[in-house]
Amino acid sequence: MVSISSCFESLRRERQCALIPFITAGDPDLQTTAEALRVLDTSGADIIELGVPYSDPLADGPVIQAAATRALQRGVCLDDVLSMVKDVSKQIKSPIILFTYYNPILNRGIEQFLQQIADVGVRGLVVPDLPLEEAEALMQPAAEIGIDVVLLVAPTSPKERIEALARRSQGFIYLVSVTGVTGIRSQLEGRVQDLLQQMRSITDKPIGVGFGISQPEQAAQVKNWGADAVIVGSAFVKRLADGTPEEGLQAIGDFCSNLKAALKDLT
Repeated sequence: MVSISSCFESLRRERQCALIPFITAGDPDLQTTAEALRVLDTSGADIIELGVPYSDPLADGPVIQAAATRALQRGVCLDDVLSMVKDVSKQIKSPIILFTYYNPILNRGIEQFLQQIADVGVRGLVVPDLPLEEAEALMQPAAEIGIDVVLLVAPTSPKERIEALARRSQGFIYLVSVTGVTGIRSQLEGRVQDLLQQMRSITDKPIGVGFGISQPEQAAQVKNWGADAVIVGSAFVKRLADGTPEEGLQAIGDFCSNLKAALKDLT
């Protein structure tokens, strides 16, 4: 498994846009999650974002909230997730980004948490409720241990804040495409294109766009607007939860392949 930065460097040389699927750990169960990581890795994913179930997921829409609730009801906890990742990370090439809220990190202790996720093969971290003003306490030790902390840029952020977030974000910058929580949208907001152009004028770091992307056509549109990565969450989580685990795994594999094909069409 390569680092996030190395992954983007390789894709840029090939003039490719990264595909970053998101799934929730433990839904429907951790065995299926492990297999889902392997399926995504062989179906076109370049990086995989793995959500840790949390009881108060403020940034997540109804699909991902429901998945986290189901996982928690089955008793899935952080240690279970990390144990599963430890086994799977040795079998896949796609770097794993852990998506978690800040409270579990603080409860465990920042340095202990970072060391634990690094030891099992995690390469990046997204913490949606981590404000920039408090990020240094996490980002400095993360950089020392080799974990990229990816910061989110909201579509309502003023230019000065976008510049500050772009300077600090590690691995890539996560541009939130909509105002609000995650979820499936029928169309994307046109201002995402303007935001991408604005960010291009202030940084050369890779930019990934997420929240609301649910169709291959939307993924291709975002890539055409200039994104370095397309992040798709709820559409994967929903497919994995529908039907039997075997049917869900087949569905996310097919969907991942279709998304990657759409991104390659515009190269």
